[in-house]
This record gives sequence, structure tokens and C-alpha cells, in this order.
Amino acid sequence: MGAKLYVGNLPYSVKEEQLQELFSRHGSVVSVRIIADKFTGRSKGFGFVEMSSDGEAAEATQALNGNDFEGRALVVSEARPQQPRSSPGFRSGGRGDR
Repeated sequence: MGAKLYVGNLPYSVKEEQLQELFSRHGSVVSVRIIADKFTGRSKGFGFVEMSSDGEAAEATQALNGNDFEGRALVVSEARPQQPRSSPGFRSGGRGDR
């Protein structure tokens, strides 16, 4: 298991400091990042927590996955690498099918 964790089903009002405090009960937290909409700045309801070791990440996952946090059941799992994005509606060459 990696030290970077995906944390889903977060309340939209949660702050990074609150998540840091929650995960620090299970080990040393390296970083916390809640993902926000780039236009509105509103939380998208998920984020990432990096723990200092694989063991601490495993302990936090075991302890927190499915647990209630401010009225919502957290989803905690190992973070997967981000997939490359494609640009829908655009074709290479820039001129379409003419």
C-alpha cells in the first residue's frame, strides 16, 4: 500500500486542517489536499492525504474507511495515479473531418 490515500465522500464544508487532525491520530501526515472546483472554489467532496509511511497509511485506511465523519461515511483507499486526460470535442490537426 502506498502512503498517499484517496479520501472520498467528504462533507463539502470540511477544511484541510480538519482532515489533517483526523488522519494525524493514525500517524504522521505529510500533506493534505482537498480538491476544489476551479471556477467556484467549492469542494468536490474528495481529497488526498499523504502519510509518512506505508504502515501509517494502512492503519489510517483500516481505521477510517467507512467511519462517520460529520454525518458522512468516509471512503479511504490507496490513491491511484492520475490518468492522462483527453480533450473531448477536439481532433488532432485542428480542421475536423473536412
